[in-house]
Amino acid sequence: MKTDFKKSNAETMAITRNIREFDKDTNNIYESVVIMAKRADQISLEIKDEMQKEMQEFAPAQDSLDEVYENHDQIELARSYERLPKPTLMAIKEFEDHKIYYKLHDEAEGEDA
Repeated sequence: MKTDFKKSNAETMAITRNIREFDKDTNNIYESVVIMAKRADQISLEIKDEMQKEMQEFAPAQDSLDEVYENHDQIELARSYERLPKPTLMAIKEFEDHKIYYKLHDEAEGEDA
């Protein structure tokens, strides 16, 4: 699933939340936290990959230790990614909006009953 993180409507700052809202769907706050944490990891990796692909456009043709120069386009690109909401805040927003697909494991599946 390719997501445009630059258009995310998640908050950019942490806000106070009612944790009882997180366990409505799973009936377990810890499962909800694990779901959001795994999604935050996925988002972080996707943003990193996307940024690396865009940075490749600015890579010099050959490596040179003699020259050190600033590429203003590259700096501006990095700043645009710094302004994005943190992956954890994006994952929380997706969880609240029911945009995360998850499957809870049945406890009876793993038992030899």
